[in-house]
Amino acid sequence: MNIYNPTSWEDDIYDEESGELIQEGTPLSRKQFYNMETGILAGNILGAYLLQHIMQHQRTLADLEGEIKEISLTNNLAYPFNNSEKTVALSHERDTLEYRVWVEVISADGMVGDIEVYDKALNGFKIRYTGSAKNVKLRYYVQGGML
Repeated sequence: MNIYNPTSWEDDIYDEESGELIQEGTPLSRKQFYNMETGILAGNILGAYLLQHIMQHQRTLADLEGEIKEISLTNNLAYPFNNSEKTVALSHERDTLEYRVWVEVISADGMVGDIEVYDKALNGFKIRYTGSAKNVKLRYYVQGGML
């Protein structure tokens, strides 16, 4: 990797009384300006690269953030029928449908059966259980889906 070599710029220095040139300053040449321009360009490229890196890390962190909530589902039909479906709104809209939902049963007054998460959308999903319980309290964890 080439490291930028800064130019040590010096001014022309004149004798105040005689006006005679005492010290010649750095020449304003194509070589000096090219060095400066390539240094500026390299700094801009590095800045853009680092910004892209930071944005990717922010996306990764946002994807790790999740939400944890509880929900109660009820079923008032006799087995084998079940109307426990509920729509869950997410606190933060997702960028993709690639988010994950984990569910745990907190309490139930009967057989829960399987818990199904389906019809995922960017702002929510539907959830239900397949068993005969009349009331089920669930805790769900949502993670991912952020680009």
